[in-house]
Amino acid sequence: MQAMLAEDLLNEMIPPLKGTDSLGKAARWLDEFRVGQLPVLAERQYRGLVTEADLADVENPDTLLSELPLSFGETFVRPDQHFFRVVELAIENKLQLVPVVGDDAAYLGVVTVADALAAFGPQVSAPGQGGIIVLSMAERDYSLSQISRYVEENNAKIVNAYVMPDELDPYRIRLTLKLNTDNMARIVATLERFGYFVAAQFSGAGEVGENEQERYDGLLRYLSV
Repeated sequence: MQAMLAEDLLNEMIPPLKGTDSLGKAARWLDEFRVGQLPVLAERQYRGLVTEADLADVENPDTLLSELPLSFGETFVRPDQHFFRVVELAIENKLQLVPVVGDDAAYLGVVTVADALAAFGPQVSAPGQGGIIVLSMAERDYSLSQISRYVEENNAKIVNAYVMPDELDPYRIRLTLKLNTDNMARIVATLERFGYFVAAQFSGAGEVGENEQERYDGLLRYLSV
């Protein structure tokens, strides 16, 4: 099956803001498009995201976005990156959407978490119906049959799996697993006990630890919109 890339999932309904736009306009657009962040551009170049928290910190609605110290300027994906990377970045940074940026910081659009998870399959696109685990490991340690055994020992199954290079380390890989359960605490504990590093995880409900709850709670309300 052909890999689904970020450029295949661009959401054309969510517009970017410009540095010359005001915070008042940003607040209206966040409300109108029912999102928690929007990209901000200078000319056609991506500069960062304006968030609901940014708006709460500034009293004057006429303040221009160019006057704000924007966050997430380095948080984006390239158009040819797999949508799994979108999910990872969103979970790691508690974002609803991830910008897609081409050469010379040229802004191409955004991919929403809901769209990325829907591309991964209907089981994970709705709360309470499956989960995702992203493992980081040395390439020599990769054994899907072994990992699958650990998962099945906890009464779950791997529905889908995808291997991609780790962008931060050429000697490591990232294995993204879609599971048929959202009760992943025991599975994660088992994998970690056998030396696997869990880089990210998402589940819609069920028994979750405090850390996982913190990572996905901010995303869950958007998935159900």
